[in-house]
Amino acid sequence: MIRRGVTVLFAVALLVFPAAAAAQCPQTSVADVEDEVMCPVCGTPLALATEAPQANREREFILGLVEQCKSKDEIKAALVAEFGDRVLALPDDDGFNAAAYLVPALAAVLAALGLAMAIVRWRRARPAGAGSHPDLDQPAASGPEDSARLEADLRRYDL
Repeated sequence: MIRRGVTVLFAVALLVFPAAAAAQCPQTSVADVEDEVMCPVCGTPLALATEAPQANREREFILGLVEQCKSKDEIKAALVAEFGDRVLALPDDDGFNAAAYLVPALAAVLAALGLAMAIVRWRRARPAGAGSHPDLDQPAASGPEDSARLEADLRRYDL
């Protein structure tokens, strides 16, 4: 009976302790970091640099840090310390590098304002009653030849 209790306790410990250790370790993967860093030799994102030996060494370096339970920010800091600032795919968000974030946002806002102004001008320039088509407002005048053609079409299609 004591043996069974020890075995159950041991099994529970095997299930609980790795889960507790994993909860303390940040869930970072090589693929998660790969798309945010560059290969310093070829200048392409690390996720796309498949054949470069330097890219493979960089992946191994990242894998070693992931296995040490380092967070993404800690891994990036270690990469910068090892390979320099060129390794980061995204620029810092301060100083002159902030323009990389501000210019596209400003362009999107200006494009939206321009589109809104164009729509307002277009709506004002339409004459009153321009919302309908003049040929569709009145029934089409049909003559005897139109009626004969319609009857022939209906007989041909058995409608």
